[in-house]
Amino acid sequence: MPARDTYDIAIIGAGHNGLVCAAYLAGAGLRVCVLEARAVAGGAAVTEEFHPGFRNSVCAYTVSLLNPRVIADLDLPAHGLRVVPRRLQNFLPLPDGRVLRVGAGETARSVVQFSEHDAARLDDYAATLGRIADVLRALVLETPPNVTEGAPLAALAQVLKIGGLARRLARLPMAARRDLLALFTASAGDFLDGWFESDPIKAVYGFDGIVGNYASPYAPGSAYVLLHHAFGEAAGVRGTWGHAIGGMGAVSDAIARAAGARGAEIRLAAPVAEVIVEKGRAAGVVTAAGATIRARAVVSGIHPKILYQRLIDPALLPADFNRRIAGWRSASGTFRMNVALAELPDFTAARGTAPADHHTAGIIIAPSLDYMERAYFDARTRGWSRAPVVELVIPSTLDDGLAPPGRHVASLFCQHVAPELPGGESWDARKDEVADLMIATVSAYAPNFAGAVIARQVLSPADLEREFGLVGGDIFHGALDPGQLFSARPVLGHADYRAPLPGLYMCGASTHPGGGVTGAPGHNAAREILRDFGGRMRRA
Repeated sequence: MPARDTYDIAIIGAGHNGLVCAAYLAGAGLRVCVLEARAVAGGAAVTEEFHPGFRNSVCAYTVSLLNPRVIADLDLPAHGLRVVPRRLQNFLPLPDGRVLRVGAGETARSVVQFSEHDAARLDDYAATLGRIADVLRALVLETPPNVTEGAPLAALAQVLKIGGLARRLARLPMAARRDLLALFTASAGDFLDGWFESDPIKAVYGFDGIVGNYASPYAPGSAYVLLHHAFGEAAGVRGTWGHAIGGMGAVSDAIARAAGARGAEIRLAAPVAEVIVEKGRAAGVVTAAGATIRARAVVSGIHPKILYQRLIDPALLPADFNRRIAGWRSASGTFRMNVALAELPDFTAARGTAPADHHTAGIIIAPSLDYMERAYFDARTRGWSRAPVVELVIPSTLDDGLAPPGRHVASLFCQHVAPELPGGESWDARKDEVADLMIATVSAYAPNFAGAVIARQVLSPADLEREFGLVGGDIFHGALDPGQLFSARPVLGHADYRAPLPGLYMCGASTHPGGGVTGAPGHNAAREILRDFGGRMRRA
């Protein structure tokens, strides 16, 4: 006889946002059940052994965007979270043997070899981006103004919210407003070309504009993707990146422990097959194993195409809403690899296999914005670029528990590949060929790299969709472009985390403020749910 249970809240997906939402709701006294399809909680933020003795963050791989409020409210350090900063933020080896180093006290000294003009502009650039990032930080934990129909009081509340936002923006100096407009509409390339003249510094900063973004750095709107990656912090230092000891799974584990300590129940290997709809509202879920979980409300942390196209009868949703979801742009140029290494890479531009600061950095293989643009158009034509963009991160230089003594693990975050190959070719048939290319690309700058690879885990866009529900391989659950942000994320009229079906809510990366391991969508959705339930959020 299938199991049958009753809860206040059933959450679909134990990704980090689903877990954050569960922790807040359980902390407010609600009975919460989280249902996860995989055998481990965390969604794409997990640490797994991919070769005997070698563990790594499988998908999400570095920490910066996890919101400080979420960390404090859930007291994540008390639940085991420890984040250490990189000793050097970025390392860009160049074909001519020179190198650009980015980090506190390093950037200006390194940039001056390419351009004194650019070195002199670094502080102003950082201050400009910082001012705009502060605006974004202030909006991250707010529910966007929601365009509504019907109830006059509800519409008035949204008008007042829009007015409050307008007043906040009006307090910015005119120069900052112009920068804000540029960053939300312009391309990363055009924005950076207006600041700098040398290719290396534009490449390092411009890389953030194409991360998980299947687009040229000169595509309009890519400047926002750059900004999206700039508003975080690690170990209390704004604008920096770090590593969670134990990998990204340690982030999810800490959140899961916080949720469990507050009374949330997390069921693993329990994929949801259907959202129960009764009398026009969500009333629970049915698992693939046939278990029925009744709930006063259902919350989804999964991709909106999976939720609305596979788990709910489309006839129960407005036709225009279905059409918008069908048109939701979700396709990332991401190809992920994890490799076990016998030794650290010995870069031509920085010799030696002994651990050094540059080995702790985000190592970017992409010497210019033009290189990134060629990679994109090549991928559009051929399916993948013959000269791809690769970011290499070696977390075992900061966390020796990930690999056996003297050995290392590395993440390769590769752009650009087509989410779907031309001519109907299968990624399963071509991914090893592309993986060889990615390793060869790094080896061109560190000749010992290919020979140091003991084992590898390869995740094509098709693998990312099958294993983690990232439709189109999209790490953000939907493109971060102006038509899919803020009040339009995921659909205009439903930016307040409430679905068009009463009793159904959304808390995943397809809602404001978007992708990345932030916890903000989970936090914001919990606040709106508790408003409807008449409860209040519990702080630590």
